Amino acid sequence: MARVPLLDENAGADVAAVVAKIRGGRGGRLLNLYRALLNSPGLASAWFDFNNAVRFETRFNERLRELVIMRVAVLNGADYVFRIHQSRYAEPAGVARAEVEALRDWRKSGLFGPADAAVLAYVDAMTRDVEVPDEVFGNMRAHFNERAAVELTVLVAAYNMHTRVLRALDIEPENA
Repeated sequence: MARVPLLDENAGADVAAVVAKIRGGRGGRLLNLYRALLNSPGLASAWFDFNNAVRFETRFNERLRELVIMRVAVLNGADYVFRIHQSRYAEPAGVARAEVEALRDWRKSGLFGPADAAVLAYVDAMTRDVEVPDEVFGNMRAHFNERAAVELTVLVAAYNMHTRVLRALDIEPENA
């Protein structure tokens, strides 16, 4: 059970306006994460805008984006995020079922080529150690330009924040 109330548009006028914005941008859905964040309407609104920018206003490869998000979820024990991205976003982005299953131990799988492996190693370093060794950064940069490197870094950081908020507030997935 979430450690804070899960709100909706009935919580007040300031919350209702943010809910309308979120529902409008999420196909009518109001995820439990946003319901928790609505305890601070300004923060919920800014989070929504930032998350949309990170996911949809970049040129970063869609398939790699989903691998990154799911790997961060694995590392941080955020099954909520992993299950949502596995069921809704991975396949349309071109992530094979075997790749999704291999994300828990990607190095041993043999399924990921050099660019994928460089990205996943970067995710691991950022998430586990925070400080990225020069070798790991250099391997990633061998495959991506400056823009992609920045977009990848912000994506990893954003989903570390995302998964850690979910875990800290004990937010569970929606039933539907």
